[in-house]
Amino acid sequence: MQVDYLIVGQGICGTLLSWFLHKEEKTFLVIDETKNDTASKVAAGIINPVTGRRYVYSWMIDEVMPFSHNTYVQFGKHLDSEFISQKSIIDFFPSVQMRDAFITRIIEDDRYLNTYPDQNYFNQFFNYHFGCGEIKPAYLVNMQLMMASWRNYLLQNQSLQSHNLNLQDLKLHHDFIEYNGITAKAIIFCDGVAAMNNPWFNMLPFAVNKGEALIIESEGLTNEHIFKKGLILSPLPVKNTYWVGSNYQWEFENEEPSSKFYEHATQLLNRWLKSPYKVLFHHATVRPATVERRPFVGMHPHMHNVGILNGMGTKGASLAPFFAHQLAQHLVYGFPLAPEADISRFSRILSREKN
Repeated sequence: MQVDYLIVGQGICGTLLSWFLHKEEKTFLVIDETKNDTASKVAAGIINPVTGRRYVYSWMIDEVMPFSHNTYVQFGKHLDSEFISQKSIIDFFPSVQMRDAFITRIIEDDRYLNTYPDQNYFNQFFNYHFGCGEIKPAYLVNMQLMMASWRNYLLQNQSLQSHNLNLQDLKLHHDFIEYNGITAKAIIFCDGVAAMNNPWFNMLPFAVNKGEALIIESEGLTNEHIFKKGLILSPLPVKNTYWVGSNYQWEFENEEPSSKFYEHATQLLNRWLKSPYKVLFHHATVRPATVERRPFVGMHPHMHNVGILNGMGTKGASLAPFFAHQLAQHLVYGFPLAPEADISRFSRILSREKN
């Protein structure tokens, strides 16, 4: 079997890279081991233009957000589905100081920040004491539906093999790669935390973090917005169900769901929600962020047919479409990559790994 590209992993990076290569009429094969709790599958799929307690605008958001929105819309049309919806984020202030910080940011730059007109509206659903602000536009991406729909499409077109790639069976030649009877121009690793054990990329400065989330059911909440107060509460496609989670944990004992998070999350929910709820599931996953909080994109400086698309961290829903497209354009047309993401910035480190 001969294809243009071999893609390892069908998380959000592998899904979107293969989509853009498909649009360029390139042939590819995706190799992906089926797992339930991967970083992409557990993620809330929120595109939030604001980050941090100081309400700083996310890196490249003015360019990344409209591009990502258009990508998910077009991708959904191709698969006769809808993968993205617009929501605003209602941020309940934990203190007077945070309320003042929000107002100060509005005065400085109000592109995405607004005062919510009716400060008492959400009293019917939540307990809060210091008011709320609104972040808009924000978006919700249905990651599970998107990846499952694309996986079915790939299987129908014999473009996916469901197993764990064995690096010992991978052979690199000057102008092509070979794997179990498959030849390709290049292999691109989009395999999340597994890249930390990859012999070509394990010297990159990964910063692994853990994310946990509860899936709850409640008939007394609204699905009009995404809500934030210590935790993020985001509506899911199934009626009366919600994703409840935190962004990340830098220190953790293992990859399993922890009682510490469960207790912390339910205590916050008990104080925050006015209606009863039931916990349906508790998920946990480890994801590959980076020390610089910038992605790893591009081809190995000494192995021109071995590439990577990884390290999107907690911003995968917004960053992955933009950089998957950049990498596809780089592979097909030789267009340059953004210097902040191009792994050529680590040429010296990767050279050290080679010797």
